[in-house]
Amino acid sequence: MHRRVLPGFGISLGYAVSYLGLIVLLPLAALAWKASGIGGEGLLRLLSSPRTLAALKLSFGGALLAALINAFIGLLVAWALVRYRFPGRRLFDALIDLPFALPTAVAGIALTALYAPNGWLGRWLVPLGIQVAYAPLGVLLAMVFVGFPFVVRTLQPVLQSLDRDVEEAAESLGASRWQTFARVILPVLVPTLLTGFALALARAVGEYGSVIFIAGNIPMRSEIAPLLIVQKLEAFDYAGAAALGVVMLSFSFLLLILISLLQRWSNRWEERAA
Repeated sequence: MHRRVLPGFGISLGYAVSYLGLIVLLPLAALAWKASGIGGEGLLRLLSSPRTLAALKLSFGGALLAALINAFIGLLVAWALVRYRFPGRRLFDALIDLPFALPTAVAGIALTALYAPNGWLGRWLVPLGIQVAYAPLGVLLAMVFVGFPFVVRTLQPVLQSLDRDVEEAAESLGASRWQTFARVILPVLVPTLLTGFALALARAVGEYGSVIFIAGNIPMRSEIAPLLIVQKLEAFDYAGAAALGVVMLSFSFLLLILISLLQRWSNRWEERAA
């Protein structure tokens, strides 16, 4: 009789559903239940507040832009690390994981010290009219910093598994390097690139520690939505904080569904092209 290493399907599914319910679904249900205490009128008043709208716009707009930047730069970095050998490559590859290991508060302090008006780079940028710290640009920079490794680490295994024979065949048929990349390599990378984009987006939307230090938290200008939640908690407005959390959760969930649909579309397009 063949003995399985893992238990049967029923037991495995039961454990999986129970774990998912306790760790994910139950806290989200508690958040929604707490948010219901604000009522429909209170939720409408909260969402129509100019300060809330500005914070949500900065959080999600900045996260989307940061994820797009990371998708482009991350693809270039992953390509260089996989396809080329150069001095210091291993050190450069190890530095990619620095945002993972660095506490977010430390990252925020480091970015602020670097880009503040009296910082190492800030003192040269401010006279040029470029203010990074205590401005939306600083929020964007912090979001790019924390989300960058997700794109690189997602793309690297796929780039390493690509068969060079297909590229060589395309080149032998007269395709230029750009045509080979755009028509042969990029279609294979699109689903993985979207995955890295989604991870970077999710990381940037929920980022708090590194952003609040460099943002300056100026209402209507550089204040993010997670900070509003913390402020409502400090004011003992638990229903308002939960309601704002549910709003952010809903927006994030819709964005992730959209990205998942794009991934499926790209996979189907790739299968038809093959």
